[in-house]
Amino acid sequence: MSSKLTAGDLQIISRIAVFRGLKHETVEHIIAPATGIMLRPHEWIVRQGEPATAFFIVIDGWIKLYRSTPSGDETVIDIMTKGQSFAEAVAFTGSRYLSTVEAVSDARVARIPADHIVRCIRETPDIALAMVASISQHMHQLVQQVEHLKAQSGVQRVAEFLASLSLAEHGQCAVALPYDKVLIAGQLGLTPESLSRAFARLRSVGVTVESSHVVVRDVAKLRALAADDRSAVRGTLHAVR
Repeated sequence: MSSKLTAGDLQIISRIAVFRGLKHETVEHIIAPATGIMLRPHEWIVRQGEPATAFFIVIDGWIKLYRSTPSGDETVIDIMTKGQSFAEAVAFTGSRYLSTVEAVSDARVARIPADHIVRCIRETPDIALAMVASISQHMHQLVQQVEHLKAQSGVQRVAEFLASLSLAEHGQCAVALPYDKVLIAGQLGLTPESLSRAFARLRSVGVTVESSHVVVRDVAKLRALAADDRSAVRGTLHAVR
């Protein structure tokens, strides 16, 4: 269901990376025709292969980007939340959506028509430079994800994910898993069984997981585990058993 954007929505939208460095009036012009879309869990926004008619900004909630194989399997590309944007590149190149985008929770996203973006770029070329910078940032993040998938063990990936949920740098903390464990496993390139084994191994460094609630005894130790090399990780996990 589409609706007009609120003042709160506009504050979130105006601060995203795509608009960084642009004048306030330029941003206002870009988002003038934007509408808000309310989504329920598992409701999709766009589908892989469809013509790109807009780009989107997450105002609230969680959404996932994934690609489907001919056999019907899903590969999770990214999980996004408040203040993140997607489909910028395909929106102003007139291409097709590279992935299906689906709500993970109740969510709200802003939709900005692609043809309006193209007109704005022709009027103000600085917008294109801002978008290129944002796309470059997304690419850098994806490269980091690939690097982690190849260089980190499953336990390290889970440790880094849990550490990212905490605002604390050290000491004890309690966090809630933001979405279900099957999706977390897909995001981290693991099977659900491998995720469960990783949770079990992290008990030895003070991490307890009960349903969606996680208690970390020492956040600094968890961050160090995520950043350490594999041989050191094995030593750490064995040493504390």
